Amino acid sequence: MVLSKFMPTNPKFSLKFAEAARNAHATATALVDLLENYTDVDAKVKRVRDLEHEGDRLTGEITNLLAESFIVPFDREDIISLNNELDDLVDDMEDAARKLSLYGVERPLPQMAQLARIVEQQCALLAQGMPLIENKGQLGELARIAREIRALEDQGDTISDEVQRHLYDGVNDVPGMIRAMRGGEIVALIEDASDQAQRVAKTVESILLKNA
Repeated sequence: MVLSKFMPTNPKFSLKFAEAARNAHATATALVDLLENYTDVDAKVKRVRDLEHEGDRLTGEITNLLAESFIVPFDREDIISLNNELDDLVDDMEDAARKLSLYGVERPLPQMAQLARIVEQQCALLAQGMPLIENKGQLGELARIAREIRALEDQGDTISDEVQRHLYDGVNDVPGMIRAMRGGEIVALIEDASDQAQRVAKTVESILLKNA
């Protein structure tokens, strides 16, 4: 049984998770800027990587806080899951940005920016909802946010499927095939970030339902 139902809880968890969600949104915003304004690529990739390092720092702080805390606001397993899912969300975005630089992509596919914009909208919703995670009166609002995030994920799936369907259209040489494969990999990474945002939303909704 979760002791926090009967005893005062540590508000630091909610504050840290809200900070991690804001960092995820900042990372998504930086990825959108990279893809929609594809100049100064190395500097913009470094910005994304710096935000990923900040995410790692926050992940570590939440892990340490959990180890030090006797009273927690909800199940420890849920804290671990939410912490890992937020970390994976930022990692997927950083991986996509890093591959753009590593592969020397001269001109990203327009669908990459479309997908990144979807992830940015999802992360904005997560940043909006995360401060409500311990507020039992906000279950309806968090359910609405989760629905919007799922709808955005569906849009992302449609875009990604269309890219994969036509990825090799007109490709008739080895360099073209390599470019197509790399483009498909980056699209998949951004789609993974969208999927991960949905997982975060589902975990948040589940936590509130368990503790309602």
